[in-house]
Amino acid sequence: MTTPALAIETSGLTKRFGDMAAVDGIDLAVPVGSVFGFLGPNGSGKTTTIRVLLGLINASEGSWQVLGRSMPDAARDVLPDVGALIEGPAFYPWLTGRQNLVRFDAAGPDAQRSTRRQRIDDALARVGLTAVANKKVRAYSFGMRQRLGLAMALLRPRQLLILDEPTNGMDPQGTREIRNLTKELAAEGATVFLSSHLLSEVEQICSHVAVMSLGKLLAQGTIAELQAAGGTKLRVETDDAALAAQILERLGLAELTVDGTTVLARLDGHRPEDCNRELVMAGVGVRSLSAIHPTLEDTFVALTGEGFDVAR
Repeated sequence: MTTPALAIETSGLTKRFGDMAAVDGIDLAVPVGSVFGFLGPNGSGKTTTIRVLLGLINASEGSWQVLGRSMPDAARDVLPDVGALIEGPAFYPWLTGRQNLVRFDAAGPDAQRSTRRQRIDDALARVGLTAVANKKVRAYSFGMRQRLGLAMALLRPRQLLILDEPTNGMDPQGTREIRNLTKELAAEGATVFLSSHLLSEVEQICSHVAVMSLGKLLAQGTIAELQAAGGTKLRVETDDAALAAQILERLGLAELTVDGTTVLARLDGHRPEDCNRELVMAGVGVRSLSAIHPTLEDTFVALTGEGFDVAR
């Protein structure tokens, strides 16, 4: 069987609740082997999209494929190859972490009892819960419960991992550990679809991103592609800012602004060294000249017109 190029593909995917479209005709394309960051403010439709992808709720319109198979018809065959952590995972609070994993694994499509103990030990070790595996879950912090939910997703080999805010409630050390684990999973060949509010984390570990707002997909692609679309800027420090602005405008640079001795302009494909040469030849005293590449946060704000909820 040919390996699909896309781990997730949607066409016009829509989910309405009454008259409101929580997900509005989105066309996602998640390459196999990518770490795909799914970004958007609260209420943008990220979790609803994930729930539709996994067949937890029905779509209103559109179609989608997971691992090259049409959903939800192929769910029985596809979902055993998909690990998921969605919102706050539910557990039996009176059982230990290990006991919860045993019951979850026993409910799988095939028992695999002979390997269960080792798989559970491995999953607990990967998420850093070995030391508290025999404590009752009612004594777990929220961050520890998130780790246990991730351990559930890792009990079996997965081609695709769908993680909705996996570092929610974790301290900086836990966040760093999950970041490293995500990189390991991708290196092992899994596709990771990661919904997150932590832009700095996404920028460090993701190869591709998509940005949602108010149910619509605003942009998707590699991080480099989205940052390039945001526009690299030229920053010039000079004692003759007015003349510098005139020269740069004549060269075709757009969105020029002058603030004291600083001139900013969109490069739009112009080479900084060419701009520097023209400025010097025109008699402009250039104190410094640099290209400023937009961050992922810059790109997000430019696309959505709003800040990002980094506190969650």
